[in-house]
Amino acid sequence: MEKEGPAQRPELKYIHGVPLIKYFAENWDQVEVFKARPDDLLISTYPKAGTTWMSEIVDTILNNGDTEKSKRDAIYIRVPFLEFEVPEVLKGTEQLVDLPSPRVIKTHLPIELLPQTFWDNNCKMIYVARNAKDVAVSYYHFYQMAKVYPEPGTWEEFLQKYMDGEVSYGSWHNHVKGWWEKKQKYRILYLFYEDMKEDPKREIRKVMKFLEKDLGEDVLENIVHHTSFQVMKENPMANYETIPTCVMDHSISPFMRKGIAGDWKNYFTVAQNKAFDADYTRKMAGTGLRFRTEL
Repeated sequence: MEKEGPAQRPELKYIHGVPLIKYFAENWDQVEVFKARPDDLLISTYPKAGTTWMSEIVDTILNNGDTEKSKRDAIYIRVPFLEFEVPEVLKGTEQLVDLPSPRVIKTHLPIELLPQTFWDNNCKMIYVARNAKDVAVSYYHFYQMAKVYPEPGTWEEFLQKYMDGEVSYGSWHNHVKGWWEKKQKYRILYLFYEDMKEDPKREIRKVMKFLEKDLGEDVLENIVHHTSFQVMKENPMANYETIPTCVMDHSISPFMRKGIAGDWKNYFTVAQNKAFDADYTRKMAGTGLRFRTEL
C-alpha cells in the first residue's frame, strides 16, 4: 500500500438508492457481475452484527475444528469481503476469482444489491441479525476508527443518520427485514447475535447442522472457546490489527470493542431512546422479527 493510503473520510456514494463507502461504490461494476458458484457459502450481516465472529466459526467448522488451520491467515483473507475495495489493496472480487471451491464469502449487502447469481444458484447463506440499538453504538465507534467512512460527527448526529438510513449500507430496518423475508424461499440460516451470546454452543450447533458437519461434543467445545470474544480479541488473525492504520486506526477504537448485548444503555439518553423506539415501532410494523436489547 502507498504510504499515504486511501483518501480519508470520503462522502458516501449511492448505488440503487443505498449509500455505500465511496470506494465500494466505485467498484460496483465488478460486484454486480460477480459470478457465484453453487457451492459458495455466503455470510451476511448488517455492519457490526457479528460478521467476523460468524466467519471465524464457519472457517473453524469447515476445518473440522482444527484451530491451527484457522490461524493460517487473517480472517479477511480466509473469508473474503465481496464488495471490499480500497486503493492499493486487493479487491474482494479479485480475491474470490482465484479462490478454490468451496468458497466462504462475507457481505453486508442488503438483498436488493446482492448479485443475482447467489439467488440463481440457491447458495447456502447464513445471516446474523443484532438488535438495532447495539448496532448503532458499535457502528458509531467503527465509523470513528475506520477512515474510509465519512466523519461520524457527534453521537447524537450519527444516531439520527443511522435512523434515517444515511449510513453505509442504508437502513438497518430494511436490511434485517429483507433477509428475514428471503429466508422463506432460500437456504438461509437466520441467527440472532443475542442468541449467540446467550448460548454459543447451541447456536454453533445449528451452524454445524446447516453445514452438514457432525464433529462431536469435544470439537464443539473447542470451537466455542476458540471463537469466544476474548480469544478472538487477542488473536491477530481475527481482530483486524493487521489492517493498515491508514484504513483502520485501533488507537481510536479497537475493531473488537466489547461484544456484548446492552451497551446501548451507556449511550442513549432517555429522549433518544424514546424517539428511537417510536421510529422503530413504525418501521418494524407488520414483521414477525423480534429482537432482545439486553440479556
